[in-house]
Amino acid sequence: MSLPILYSFRRCPYAMRARMAIGASGIRVQLREVVLRSKPVALLEASPKGTVPVLVLPDGRVIEQSLDIMQWALQQHDPMGWLPTSGNAEAGAKALVHRCDVEFKPHLDRYKYPNRYHLADGQASRAEGAAFLRALDHRLQAPPFLQGPAWSWADAAIAPFVRQFAHTDPTWFAAQDWQALVHWLASFEASDFFKVCMAVFPPWQPGDTAVFYPAT
Repeated sequence: MSLPILYSFRRCPYAMRARMAIGASGIRVQLREVVLRSKPVALLEASPKGTVPVLVLPDGRVIEQSLDIMQWALQQHDPMGWLPTSGNAEAGAKALVHRCDVEFKPHLDRYKYPNRYHLADGQASRAEGAAFLRALDHRLQAPPFLQGPAWSWADAAIAPFVRQFAHTDPTWFAAQDWQALVHWLASFEASDFFKVCMAVFPPWQPGDTAVFYPAT
C-alpha cells in the first residue's frame, strides 16, 4: 500500500511538531531521516527549498510547511481532539503559534547561535525570547495547556521551540519564575507522543528498506 513519505530530521523543532501531529492522527507514513549536510536528491526534487519537514502524498502532492503538515494530518483523523472546536479558539491558537514562529523563533536562534548573527553573545535575544515565555506562563496559570484542559495542536506546535530555548542554558531556565511553563514543558517531555516522536532512525539512502512512522 502506498503511504505518504515524510522527510524529517530528528532534532529539528519544525519536523518534531509535524511528526507529533502525524503520530497523534494515527496515520502511518514512510519516514526518511535526512542528514542536513548531505540532502538526498529525492528531497530536493520534491521540494527545492531543501528544508524539513516535507510530506509527499501518494498522489504526488507535496506539503512543505510544518504547520500545513500538522493541519493535513489532524484533518484526516484527530482522535485526541487536538484541533480547536470553534472559530474563536482556532483564531486564538493560530495567532499564538504565529507569534511563536515570527517573533520568538528569531530570538531563539540568536540566543542559541549568536556567532551566526555576528553577536558577542545571545543575552539580549534571551531577554526578548523570555518575554514570550512569560506570556505563555501567564496563559498556563489557570488551564494546564495552551488551549484549555487538554493537550492541543497549539501546544504541539510551540513546545519543541520552548524545549530548545530551555536546553540552551538549563540552569538559567530553571531559575526563572515561570513554574507553570516549567510544569507544562516537563509534561511534554514525559509524554508518550514525545517519546514516539523522538525515536532514532538511521539516515535514509535510496534503495533502503522502508522505515515506517510511527514504528508500531
